[in-house]
Amino acid sequence: MSRGTVAGLPSPHPLAETLPAIYQEDDLTRRLTLALDEVLAPAISTIDNLGAYLDPALTPDDFLEWLGGWVAALLDETWPIERRRAFVAQAADLHRRRGTAAGLADHVRVFTDGDVQVIESGGAAWSQRYGGGLPGSAQPSLHVRVAVSRPSDVDVARLDALVGAAKPAHLRHTVEVVAGGAAHPA
Repeated sequence: MSRGTVAGLPSPHPLAETLPAIYQEDDLTRRLTLALDEVLAPAISTIDNLGAYLDPALTPDDFLEWLGGWVAALLDETWPIERRRAFVAQAADLHRRRGTAAGLADHVRVFTDGDVQVIESGGAAWSQRYGGGLPGSAQPSLHVRVAVSRPSDVDVARLDALVGAAKPAHLRHTVEVVAGGAAHPA
């Protein structure tokens, strides 16, 4: 990605000052090196500020999508810039917890900005008596319920695709978007 030239940006290391004294006095040489300084100054500035380019909170807006690509964060251009920055900042952690109920809930929460509940079919329990019932259901599945203030603003097809990509592959899933402040089972 090219950052382009920045009018009036001085070079912190002018080329003319690195030349032998005889060339520093030549007007044509100084003008040629000034032209190169103008082209090189943005590159030097970018390198000097590389840490800011790698920080989702500080990187320029037009650089954020490219940075998100490093951590496989597919950004929605309709989101406010603050939400996109938060998603890129959390992407590596979300990928680390991919396939877990908590990781899926956090991923959906970032996508929808809603209250998320992941209901799994499995379970773990113990019993003091022999032959006690097994927890969960026989068919592995999960249900994702999202409560948002305006359900019509949520793209359910994209949400379903997101859940499909972030959940364990062997599980069936369903997605439900409801109105309200909290996602609780009916």
